[in-house]
Amino acid sequence: MLIYAINIKRNIIMTTMNISLPAEMKTWVEFQAQNSGRYTNTSDYVRDLIRKDQDTNAKIQQMQVMVTEGLESGVGSRTMQVLSQAALKAL
Repeated sequence: MLIYAINIKRNIIMTTMNISLPAEMKTWVEFQAQNSGRYTNTSDYVRDLIRKDQDTNAKIQQMQVMVTEGLESGVGSRTMQVLSQAALKAL
């Protein structure tokens, strides 16, 4: 059964999800939520982990796109020395 709640500030519909964790993980989550000073409860901690995972996956996808573009662009004509000098100038 899903329970819905609306976050007034963000107009976000929140749903409830039950998960099963080993005792050690449950203890870890509770400790982080209570002692880090960054979270008001375990749900905040889990939401933050999910957001960070989403950000990481987005960055990985961006990198994969850039790698594909680089591979598809073919072999360049500049030497390593020329590339190194250009990189140093850019700093």
